[in-house]
Amino acid sequence: MVDAAEQPSSLGHWLADPALIAVGERYYLYPTTDGHPGWGSTSFSAFSSPDLVEWRDEGEVLRLGEDVRWAAREAWAPAVIERDGAFYCYFTAEQNIGVARADAPTGPFKDLGRPLIAKGDYPGAAIDPSVFTDEDGVRYLYWGNGIAHGVPLGDDLMSFDPGKVVSWVPTGFREAVTVHRRHGRYYLSWSENDTREADYRVRYAVGTGPLGPWEDRGVLLEKRPERGILGTGHHTILRVPGADDWIIAYHRFAIPDGDGFHREIMFDWLVHRADGDLEPVTPARTPIRAPIPPR
Repeated sequence: MVDAAEQPSSLGHWLADPALIAVGERYYLYPTTDGHPGWGSTSFSAFSSPDLVEWRDEGEVLRLGEDVRWAAREAWAPAVIERDGAFYCYFTAEQNIGVARADAPTGPFKDLGRPLIAKGDYPGAAIDPSVFTDEDGVRYLYWGNGIAHGVPLGDDLMSFDPGKVVSWVPTGFREAVTVHRRHGRYYLSWSENDTREADYRVRYAVGTGPLGPWEDRGVLLEKRPERGILGTGHHTILRVPGADDWIIAYHRFAIPDGDGFHREIMFDWLVHRADGDLEPVTPARTPIRAPIPPR
């Protein structure tokens, strides 16, 4: 019997692959819509919240087959960044990676008109993009399944120099690579095992630059079967604006009867130790509340 405190916030069930950003005094979440056999979702939606607990459904922001003419299915794992009031959404569609631009976090997003990374352009599957903005303003795009790739984005944030792509295989790497930086140290984190498996989990490494080299530091987040928590992976890491507080958003099997196609999104605090390593994440028993401080 799972305690009711294990249930998620008002965000609800059957969402996965969370991308979390902060704009003004609200968080915006861009997930994969779950519950479809074969992960057959055809659109992306946005949700917003002042505190990670109370959520508002902002509706569809990008539709495959309509807004995106070059793909019609497998809308997976979006990632969104903002620059100068414009928003860029990197997304997976039919194992290609696309990019679309909008003037508001709730869209509508206008597609580039072709894949940014086409299926077969690089080794491994072209899925699960993520983006990182370094302190010098350079944005990096990461993606991959089986092998990880990273590259600085061009000034338009909708292109890159193929000659600058760096590829590597983190320990146990499956997918969903992401990067963040704190106090001059870079952190690479990723999912290992399969999202349909209870052992799906997050591992991490540290490095001296946004493209490595990386030193493995072990498991960051994993299942807690004694609490019914299984399949913890595919995450985003976000610093709360105006604070040195960090959030990890991830999905797990929906409680009590979820699986690899019926997942739910959770939020927990990510703690950086004094020695620079990360504290292993223990899933909270109740939703964390994290209002953005006024600025």
